[in-house]
Amino acid sequence: MPSTTLRELLPAEPGQRRAILRRTRYGSLLAFPIVLLWAAGRTPTEMAACLFGSRSSVYRIGRAYRAGSLGLPRDPAGQRSSAVPSTIFMPGLTRALGASLKKAPRAYGWGRTRWRWATLAATLQAHHGLEGSVETGRRGLHAIGWGWKRATRVANDAAPPRGERLARMRLPPAHWRAHEVIVCAAARDMPLLPPGGAAWMPQGPQAESMTPGTHEQHSRAGARPRAPGPRLYGLGARKNTGLCRDLLTRLDTTSPASSVPRLYVVVENDCMHKAQAVTPWWARHPRLEVRGFPPYCPRANPIARAFGDVHDTWTRHHQRKRLRDLGKAVERHIQEHGPGQDQLSQLYQAPDVTAAVEQLAAEAQARIAA
Repeated sequence: MPSTTLRELLPAEPGQRRAILRRTRYGSLLAFPIVLLWAAGRTPTEMAACLFGSRSSVYRIGRAYRAGSLGLPRDPAGQRSSAVPSTIFMPGLTRALGASLKKAPRAYGWGRTRWRWATLAATLQAHHGLEGSVETGRRGLHAIGWGWKRATRVANDAAPPRGERLARMRLPPAHWRAHEVIVCAAARDMPLLPPGGAAWMPQGPQAESMTPGTHEQHSRAGARPRAPGPRLYGLGARKNTGLCRDLLTRLDTTSPASSVPRLYVVVENDCMHKAQAVTPWWARHPRLEVRGFPPYCPRANPIARAFGDVHDTWTRHHQRKRLRDLGKAVERHIQEHGPGQDQLSQLYQAPDVTAAVEQLAAEAQARIAA
């Protein structure tokens, strides 16, 4: 029996064609088929599925038809004018939408700090006399390059050590002083209670994640030389000063003073690295010096990014019943995928960082020549 389909479509092709249809269809191209299908006795669900639209658009067009604001009205001279568009994201209105988004909601009288579609739709209706559904708004916002995502925190650009700190991490090892080693360090919690997060799941009831009953947690600390080299790890019950001292002791033992007279440990801005329980340790080991990454800059720490990959891969929504089984899975992932995950990010390629690297390299060359 021949197939009823004209042509077999690739898996991604129906979604692409549906998106093109939604971008190009407005006005009578959507409103009149809905009115005709409604007159034929079709339900809103059937019409939305048939026309690849949303039920809210069907209801909105139905209300406009009953109110007499949909169709081909006549002007005072008796001539029929163009149809009233049923969607707000026509060519020409995207500029007004973008201008509204660039302003804070307070500029339009809203007591909010960020835009949501409900307030944005009310603003567009008040200023342009137009309305749209949530689905239409989502498609329109995506069409002009906007998306729903979190803002990232950054430090004040006026902080002078920011570019210099990043430049010292990017400086090639050939320009370091003799027998100097720079080590990146970080710590991450590893809880038995699985942290939540977004995941694909069937529509309807949410997937369940079983709690462990008695909660347990371990913390893992890690360090790796900025130049290629082995990584060291420490494991403790909590992310505290004891775990910090354990990792520092490992670094001091594996890098003896005879081969590494100067060891810089670059850490994030955490108070436990300068706590009273750790300060005596630094005093007893003067060849080790602590340095800090720029504040509010988690991407600057390459091993922290590796720990983040482990968190997204294994600790989110895990089904382990025992903490030691989770620890073995994390250790196996680090051994198999770890070496390529802790490289420097694109943050170090900024123009100000590149200029600082060139200045430090010139100073190193002058020092060697002297």
